Order: sequence, then C-alpha cells, then structure tokens
Amino acid sequence: MELGKKMEAQKKSNVSKMVNLWEVRRLLLGLNCETALETIVPPESAKALSSKHEFNLQAFKFSADKELLREPRVRVGFIQNSIALPTTAPFSDQKKAIFEKLRPIIDATGASGVNILCLQEAWMMPFAFCTREKRWCEFAEPVNGESTQFLQEFALKYNMVIISSILERDINHGETLWNTAVIIGNHGNIIGKHRKNHIPRVGDFNESTY
Repeated sequence: MELGKKMEAQKKSNVSKMVNLWEVRRLLLGLNCETALETIVPPESAKALSSKHEFNLQAFKFSADKELLREPRVRVGFIQNSIALPTTAPFSDQKKAIFEKLRPIIDATGASGVNILCLQEAWMMPFAFCTREKRWCEFAEPVNGESTQFLQEFALKYNMVIISSILERDINHGETLWNTAVIIGNHGNIIGKHRKNHIPRVGDFNESTY
C-alpha cells in the first residue's frame, strides 16, 4: 500500500515536471499549431562557423498550409548578440568589436539560406537606454552611417533583406535621436526606416531620456 502511494506520488511528480518542461519550451521556442517546432539541421558551413567563433546556432521550421501556386520561399533569421568589449573601452573600439563579432554570425545566416535577417534592438552599442547617461548618445549615427554600410555588403552578398535597429541621429532635424529600424534591401539599398515613438517605463526602467 505504501509502495503504491509512493509510485503514485512519483508519477504525479514526473507528470508535473513534464508539464513544466513543456511550458518552458512553449515560452522559449513557441508552438506551431499546438505542436512543438520542428528542428532544422543547419548546413555544415554554418555549423563550422558556429563552432569556430563560439556562438549558438539553432534552426526551426514553422508549418503552414501549403500554397497551391507558390513554393515555400521565406527563411527568417534572428540574431541576439552581446557586446564584445567592456563598456570602459573607447566607443569606437566597442562598435568595431561588435561588427567583427557579428561578421561570422551573419555569414552563418547567409550560409543557411536566410532571406530576412533581423538584428536586436540597438545591436551596434551597449544597451544603455535606461541609464540616462548622455555619453551613450555618441553611438548615434545617421541612417546611412557605418552600421548600415557594414550590413549593406552582407545584404548584397547573400541576397537578403536586413532589419537593423540603430540609435539614429537625425542630422537634418536638429540631431534628434531616434530608436530606428533601418530596412536594407537585398540589393544593398536602403528601402526605408521605422522610428519608434513609444517610450517604455516600468518602475525604474525609464528610457525617456531618448
């Protein structure tokens, strides 16, 4: 009798762990039509870059109803990166180091056949929006600045559209600063931009300086 109770308790515990694990996977990876995402094995060249430069590379497939007149055509990539140098380093060195850190990562997305590449918010600088320290504004640049120029070569090389979020300095309108997503076309051209005008504030996390 006691053994039966222990087995039942263990079963409930295991089920609870499975439910929790499923919930964690749902939150981290999402679901596709209520089922777990199907993994995709990246090409060897992309895996080699991941191993050599020590970044995590994962790929998943979202299923959808098959179109009758068109073949599957879109592969989207997302990059989440950290800074490459301490924030005490000269700003120009910090930005260049981030560029060099992203170079093999972007090459891996190109090798994986990504059509649309999305970079994280303000990828080209430390995420300092909540500090209210004006010195970080030095990272701001025009839409056609060095970050965009850096990415244009990849857009052209890999025939991909790149969404690049930068801290923009609008030199034509009093050097107003914007949190801007620059859309770089697959020919290396600048298609357009989207400027963020919602300033989040949660407790002490306040981006209103920008």
